[in-house]
Amino acid sequence: MSQGNTAPYGSWKSPITADLIVKGSIGLGQLKMDGDDVYWIEMRPSEGGRQVIVRRTIAAQNIDVTPREFNARTRVHEYGGGDYVAHNATVYFSNFADQQIYTQSSESAPRVISKDGVDSSVRYADAVVDEHRDRIVCIREDHRRQGRT
Repeated sequence: MSQGNTAPYGSWKSPITADLIVKGSIGLGQLKMDGDDVYWIEMRPSEGGRQVIVRRTIAAQNIDVTPREFNARTRVHEYGGGDYVAHNATVYFSNFADQQIYTQSSESAPRVISKDGVDSSVRYADAVVDEHRDRIVCIREDHRRQGRT
């Protein structure tokens, strides 16, 4: 048995780090149903904390919906709101890098649909699909001017 070292209180170096603890864990949240498919958000520490929309099909396949360059996450309310909605095999999500809303079906790449360009001072969350009026309704925060949200 090896002899341990004695160190002053609080100065010893632990081999257990925060990165080691969360490295293999995946956070799950925001479960949604769309027809026979189930969607959820996976937070992946191994990908820099990126949040990925995942779809589980009726054939029991898990498919990453959002490509690697997208992170389905919003900064609305600073702690985040609902990051996406799924409707008729299409997802609408807020992308963390620019805070804009994107649409994506299984056959297409994500396409921005909000009208604020790349100004991440405007943020979107908690979207719902208004099928009757063919529109998305959501919370919009506008931080371009001081005191206006």
